[in-house]
Amino acid sequence: MKWLIKNWSKSTPFLAVYLLIVLFCYVMKEDFPLFLIWLQTPIYFLHQFEEYILPGGFVEFFNTKVLGSNRKDHPLNDKIAFWINFPIIFIAFPLSALLSGYIDISIGIWTAYFSIINALSHIGMFPKHGYNPGVIVSLLLNVPVGLFTLYYFINHQIISLKAHTIGLTIGILIQAGLMIYGFKFLKTTS
Repeated sequence: MKWLIKNWSKSTPFLAVYLLIVLFCYVMKEDFPLFLIWLQTPIYFLHQFEEYILPGGFVEFFNTKVLGSNRKDHPLNDKIAFWINFPIIFIAFPLSALLSGYIDISIGIWTAYFSIINALSHIGMFPKHGYNPGVIVSLLLNVPVGLFTLYYFINHQIISLKAHTIGLTIGILIQAGLMIYGFKFLKTTS
């Protein structure tokens, strides 16, 4: 488990490229709305790549700049970062996309909402803290692709207003949970 906690983020560029190839070759022409839902996953892998690999440093940034800790690895550390990211992006995102294809397309719309909302938190930190790992992919991919997905779904009336409301609510609740955990429960000791 220690190896996985230390190395999970190193898989993100490879998973992103592989999934993008599969999506463009097999899903885009067959089911464009499903393609847009699935697209949130590799884009988020690229977001995590920027946060944790190139240039990386999100843990250090969050600890020192946002929480004001004088330690780069406290209170947020590799283990906490893993347990925040892995269940949402490696499990919930693809599972929602799978269920969107097999049960109902509306199941995965929350991923677009979450992707936008989380990206806005990175963008919102920029005026105070400057560059933060994740902000470039947020600006170039998370927000534009997320907004296009919502536009496409709304313009083509693919899902109901109720489904959008549920998706938005899920996205807000997940981001709120992350922020509450980050600001309320992660405590600096110095």
